[in-house]
Amino acid sequence: MIQRLYIAVMFLASVGVTAQTRSFTVEEAVTFALDSNYTAINSRRDIAKAIKQKWETTASGLPQVSASLDYNYQIKQPTQLIPAEFTGGEPGTFIPVVFGTQQNATATATLSQLIFDGSYLVGLQAAKTFLDYSKNANEKTQLEVRKGVINAYGGVLLAQESVAILDRNIANLEDNLKETKLIFENGFAEEEDVEQLQITYLSLQNQRANAKRMVVIAKQMFNLAIGVGVDEETVLKDSLESLAVPALGLLNDTVNIEQNVNYKIVNNLNEQRALELKLEKSKALPTLGAFINVGTFAGRNEFNFFDSDEKWFAQSITGFTLNIPIFSSGMRNARTAQAEIALDQAATQREETEQQIKLAYASAKSDHELAIDNYNTALENIKLAERIENKNQVKFREGLSTSFDLRQAQTQLYQVQQELIQAMLQIVTTKAELETILNVPNYTNN
Repeated sequence: MIQRLYIAVMFLASVGVTAQTRSFTVEEAVTFALDSNYTAINSRRDIAKAIKQKWETTASGLPQVSASLDYNYQIKQPTQLIPAEFTGGEPGTFIPVVFGTQQNATATATLSQLIFDGSYLVGLQAAKTFLDYSKNANEKTQLEVRKGVINAYGGVLLAQESVAILDRNIANLEDNLKETKLIFENGFAEEEDVEQLQITYLSLQNQRANAKRMVVIAKQMFNLAIGVGVDEETVLKDSLESLAVPALGLLNDTVNIEQNVNYKIVNNLNEQRALELKLEKSKALPTLGAFINVGTFAGRNEFNFFDSDEKWFAQSITGFTLNIPIFSSGMRNARTAQAEIALDQAATQREETEQQIKLAYASAKSDHELAIDNYNTALENIKLAERIENKNQVKFREGLSTSFDLRQAQTQLYQVQQELIQAMLQIVTTKAELETILNVPNYTNN
């Protein structure tokens, strides 16, 4: 009985751990995502690969040591013919002779060292440039992850706020519908008045059901953005209103082109093209390498290579290799010209990127200003729509307006409510876009 109780307690504890929910502010969600987002994880792995690639390039110019062991067994040794007169035989005749041993083994070790190679020096610089590119690409990934998390966070809050607004509207409409039904039953209202309210009520019910489904989808998108299972339970601690704070300071800022991560990446491309040109030029230079080979040889008619009484014969050789390019029929010149053209193309692409960044900032700034205007307008409109709806409620109860007029006022109010929360989300997303372009959260040192 005690054992069963213990198992039950452990099961409940494991269920409690599994059902544990995660709660995030928007900044906590961003911090979590920078560590757990799938794209961010692979981006860090790209940096690790670049570091290893840099060492691979460096190691190719350092001393290289290799060893080999060769063994062969001659099933049938070749026979050579030598003149018989060498052994006192009859001139003009030959004697068959077998040279060498039936089993042979050779062990060698070789040390090689690159002394000079222009392409190796360029390769070292290229490896460093590639590492810088990987770091800048990781910075871009972190900025995009941050923006994606903020947008997904705002999407969840928008869906939840939509459900809350619809719940309030449905609760108010239920009271109106009950009251109108009672008035109709007492003969002081027409049946159409009830039917108009029922149409609005059913429409709001459908909207709420869809809004609840959208909350589930929005949360799954948020979970995917931060790097957890889409079915895990997450709770958002910030409100849409607290996030919808205009970034007025960014509107007065000027974009620092060199700080923008896209400009950093296009600079990496220019560095790479310059090194490719340097590489092609370096191929006209000679290359010099040195080596030393140490080995030993043994021949046996029986497999007794490990017998200490038998001899092994040492051998060694050293030297250097010098390759001097002389004539390539214009091939090297053609490759150098191609590299020069590619460098000019990269420079043009850098100028284009600079203009694109300026345009992107101007567009993002305009979008954020529009979002602020829409938000302020929606605040005013919702006050007006509420007053209009309240007036129509009073007129309807007093018999001074029709249910159709009331339904129009209610529909207008519901529309303005949605416009308000959409404007709030627009402030959040356009501010995130501005911060990304200006590289406000600078992740260079992370």
